[in-house]
Amino acid sequence: MSDSQLFRATSVMAVGTIVSRITGLIRNLLIVALLGTAILGDTYNVANTMPNILYNLLIGGALTAVFVPQIVRSLRDSDGGKAFISRLFTLTITSLFLLTLLGVIFSPQLVSIYAPEYAGRVEFDTTVTLMRYCLPQIFFLGLFALLGQIANAKGKFGPMMWAPALNNLIAIGLFSWFLIFKDDLTLGQISGADLFWLGFGTTFGYIIQALILFPVLSKSGVKLSLRFDWADSQIIKSFRLAGWSFAYALISQLSYLVTISIATTAAVRSLSDGVLTGVGYTPYSNAYLILILPHSIITVSIVTALLPQISNYVIDKKFDLVTDSLAKTIKLVGVFTVPSALILFAFGPLVANVLYFGISTQDANYLGLVLSAFALGLIPVSINLILLRGLNAFENLRSQVIVNFIMNAISVVLSLLAAD
Repeated sequence: MSDSQLFRATSVMAVGTIVSRITGLIRNLLIVALLGTAILGDTYNVANTMPNILYNLLIGGALTAVFVPQIVRSLRDSDGGKAFISRLFTLTITSLFLLTLLGVIFSPQLVSIYAPEYAGRVEFDTTVTLMRYCLPQIFFLGLFALLGQIANAKGKFGPMMWAPALNNLIAIGLFSWFLIFKDDLTLGQISGADLFWLGFGTTFGYIIQALILFPVLSKSGVKLSLRFDWADSQIIKSFRLAGWSFAYALISQLSYLVTISIATTAAVRSLSDGVLTGVGYTPYSNAYLILILPHSIITVSIVTALLPQISNYVIDKKFDLVTDSLAKTIKLVGVFTVPSALILFAFGPLVANVLYFGISTQDANYLGLVLSAFALGLIPVSINLILLRGLNAFENLRSQVIVNFIMNAISVVLSLLAAD
């Protein structure tokens, strides 16, 4: 892929990502306006975050990075990768189905782990119910990621970035309806029907997001079939590499578990002390959503187009081109992320008040302070992703796991010290 082709691919993805992120932001603004930033909002956010936690822990890392070089390599096979991709597809959807089923069964235990202060309270039952409606997202998140990575390997970068916008539009319609007709939801009075539509309505968007990629693959000449002959050497290698991806994700999610537990505990204890300002998980997750906007629009778009390219360089042993591509990418991304980080650091509360006009000034100011605290991390996060994809191209996941362990160990220690 030439520089001009990379630029065009990145531009298509960036525009798609901008639309997806803007609609995603509108979606979250509506959620906060409907459910608030305190306990009710936390119950929904914990439930709706769990599919992503389990997906990222067990299979997400492999689907978004590890399998891409393998798919690119398989396209050089005599059958154009048909056998390998079909085996990978069958094994992946089987794993996703089993993971989803186990998640639904053990929802109460998951809530107890991630929100221990909810035990014996009405928010526990509410979160469990919502989580069971949300957990089928695991299957469709994985399906979307796999189909999207196959499309990327075939040079079709746009659809994977545009599809989430449709998901967000469905959610926007759902939460707009609630705000018009059910704007008085409270934790103790929310009905079973309301919980169903909040939970499954959110999941429905993910279903559509995944299914619309099938026509894209069909037009690209990819014909998927179910193949259960998994003893193929490429499949074995892929899942051996996925083992390192699992270790990487496990470290990240254990750190995230500490974060969510501290945040939900803070919300419950603050409410018990008469503090009505949202200080729990919802401000944390929404501040992170704002922070990640420039990262997603610029860094993720560029890196998504870059990975198949540098994977081909590695296969052809053109290592100088790999180094050159990574260096250029870091410089290009820095042009956007450095000013973005400084602006968010300096004006976090102002940004939060402008965007989250549906909540109180106190809630918005607190959210903005969290955003400012996050802001300077934007630059290293972007550089880290670029270098990780370089290691992915070389299929070197061991180094990623070591670095991730050090990074998250520091995060956990600092979080626990702050909680005390």
